[in-house]
Amino acid sequence: MYGHVEKLAREMQKGAASIEGVEVKLWQVAETLPAEILAKMGAPPKGNAPIIAPDDLVEADGFAFGFPTRFGMMPAQFKAFFDATGAIWKNQQLAGKPAGIFYSTGSQGGGQETTALTAITQLVHHGMIFVPIGYTFGVDMFDMEDIKGGSPYGAGTFAGDGSKQPTEVELEQAYYQGQYIATITKKLKGSSA
Repeated sequence: MYGHVEKLAREMQKGAASIEGVEVKLWQVAETLPAEILAKMGAPPKGNAPIIAPDDLVEADGFAFGFPTRFGMMPAQFKAFFDATGAIWKNQQLAGKPAGIFYSTGSQGGGQETTALTAITQLVHHGMIFVPIGYTFGVDMFDMEDIKGGSPYGAGTFAGDGSKQPTEVELEQAYYQGQYIATITKKLKGSSA
């Protein structure tokens, strides 16, 4: 709601684009809440990324799906998008494509890892290959001095009431994950050519 996922996505986009031969597109899913409800919530305007349609997925070689959490799961807007991919699922048009996940939660107990675990079911039913970052990001994943989001499942941040912005380490992790998923995607694409 506060633009935290978009900030991570923009860093991932930079990271992925830093890999030679990789083209990166940034999309957002359609909003499902009425404008008057969003206004009452104090939601800021949406970013300028185009709205993705299910068929747009077919053209991509790999994915990094990012979303805020809602009670330890992806929000209804993202679930509605995946629910609209039935024809693609039926034909298994996403099978074998790599996909990573990243997220933002309102608090430390907001469900970053459960969000990833529940989102993986969408990937599995499509036959996609889940590409977690594991602990490949390095020593910052072991730092216990600072509050930071992210896990072996993917980059993450904490939004709180919107005043806490993604930290430098969280943005670096997102950049790294962009590089990582792009490298894996490129390797898989190259081996199938």
